[in-house]
Amino acid sequence: MEIIAATNNANKIREIKEIFCDAKIISLKEAGIDCDPDETGNTYEENALIKARAIFSIAKKPVLSDDSGLSVNFLGGRPGVYSARYSGVHGDNDANNVKLLSELEGVTDRRAEFVSAVAFVSEKGEFVCEGRVEGEILTEKSGEGGFGYDPLFYSYDLKKSFGVATAEEKNRVSHRGRALRALSSLLKEQGVLDD
Repeated sequence: MEIIAATNNANKIREIKEIFCDAKIISLKEAGIDCDPDETGNTYEENALIKARAIFSIAKKPVLSDDSGLSVNFLGGRPGVYSARYSGVHGDNDANNVKLLSELEGVTDRRAEFVSAVAFVSEKGEFVCEGRVEGEILTEKSGEGGFGYDPLFYSYDLKKSFGVATAEEKNRVSHRGRALRALSSLLKEQGVLDD
């Protein structure tokens, strides 16, 4: 089965292909689609479905979409669904990290979690699964790997930041990895994907 990954984020495409290997995953660019729907939802699930539905309505092919973000306890769950544009500019990882560190300066409760909702939309229906990973925000970057907030996120599972973790280590415990594996299992149970 060919599935369109509804994102233009090369890092997300790579992670999806590495984890969701039961099907041929193609990017929006590979599918010839130039569409970036506004994420107007209040939850990760709503935003993932907005993107998947929009791409499905254009392509009429199965679509997989994710929305994810960082939830920090001290900040009441922020940046949340606004994680990618926390500093005001979408996808400015450095500015987002600087703002987060500034807001947590002197704070001892640095508990946080990454959350991901992955949606699948096709002629066979709509399916959504969620994944979470717990950790805390470091006081400075650790490592150059990953993307987004990864160098600031210390994973309790890995006992190190996502910035120093290998792609394999991160995918094993990450929020997106957990959501994708849950979705793959669900689609197989429902007979949407072959084993």
